[in-house]
Amino acid sequence: MATTLEMPKVLNCSVEACSYNHADACAAAAVTITSSPAASCATFIPLSVKGGLDRVTSFVGACSKADCSHNDSLECTAEAVRIGAGSAECLTYSAR
Repeated sequence: MATTLEMPKVLNCSVEACSYNHADACAAAAVTITSSPAASCATFIPLSVKGGLDRVTSFVGACSKADCSHNDSLECTAEAVRIGAGSAECLTYSAR
């Protein structure tokens, strides 16, 4: 029997140069957290054209940061995540 996992929300994003950032809120339906170079948002797109949906609650769709304490079978188990400026880093990352 499959287990249902509630995907964590992206509470805020301070990456102003990202196309999906609308007033510190992520407008992508889901983001992917990658393990390289750090726990970073792989959905980050540095374009001047704004993308995403007008009204959306973004979720973490996948996480490949295997050494994060919130990672369980490549799924994020944190209640919610925050994405920070600079390299679009997942500020919720916590080493095991």
